Amino acid sequence: MSSPLILINFKAYNEGYGQNAHKIAQSAEIVSEESGITIGLAPGYMDIHPLSHHYRLPVYAQHIDGISPGAHTGAVLAGAVKAAGATGTLINHSERRLTLAEIDAAVTAARNANLTSVVCTNNTATSAAAASFSPSFIAIEPPELIGSGVSVSKTDPGIIERTVEAVKAINPDVRVLTGAGISTGECVKIALDLGTEGVLLASGVVKADNPQKVLEDLVSLL
Repeated sequence: MSSPLILINFKAYNEGYGQNAHKIAQSAEIVSEESGITIGLAPGYMDIHPLSHHYRLPVYAQHIDGISPGAHTGAVLAGAVKAAGATGTLINHSERRLTLAEIDAAVTAARNANLTSVVCTNNTATSAAAASFSPSFIAIEPPELIGSGVSVSKTDPGIIERTVEAVKAINPDVRVLTGAGISTGECVKIALDLGTEGVLLASGVVKADNPQKVLEDLVSLL
């Protein structure tokens, strides 16, 4: 996987499933191929298979449970999302919080299924704790800025720097992403200059009238 990574979380927006999901994926593939930047897609579960089948972009589940196969009604099995075409998964997003024990179990399940794991965290201490589980990425996202249009890169660059330092002190192989309010190429550039290796974003792309134009701006300074 090339660096940096721009990872789009489709959440459960009306603009983010079915044919709308394909519109975003098509835009992302065009921009990725033109720029050489890796753009990942995190759609709803129903769109994992079609997007992984039709596009040459890494597809992530929005969540998995740290369980083994068995009698777990309503649970999300790592192997099942892998079989559907996912190459990675988000874990512990602010809208799907887990305990530390659950994060550990989910990261282990992702590793066993050969899925890239992106653990979302809300502060430096949680980031350091999560780094001890050796996920692929940690995405630092102050929850109060998610969906706000106010970029953490500009509002609180210190939390990004502290998170990178704390994570690398625990496990230098864990890569760090920046999330919350990321919406422009300038936001992305600042995040990378502060030591992260990409961004996690959602509404800025998913709700855009022209996702391709937004994505072109996001990669414009890289």
